[in-house]
Amino acid sequence: MDLTNEAKAWIRRKNKPDEVVRITRDSKDYEQVISYELYTAYDENPDYLGRILFDMQGYWIYDGDTLTITEQEQLAKFIINYAETF
Repeated sequence: MDLTNEAKAWIRRKNKPDEVVRITRDSKDYEQVISYELYTAYDENPDYLGRILFDMQGYWIYDGDTLTITEQEQLAKFIINYAETF
């Protein structure tokens, strides 16, 4: 799984307006983990929303406190599906 370029994903927010999230590959190298940073997409000074880390078996974990579980799942599914198409 590898999303090498920046991507944008639409998420349905629970208690806020729906939002487009910018997803970028973390520039740090981690052993056995791929990390993606999450930001608001169209703000001049984007808010950091956390990151999603994937291990080599495809399991993921969210590192942050901004997104609900449902929002995390939406972004993880997007990354998995996006990476499969490239």
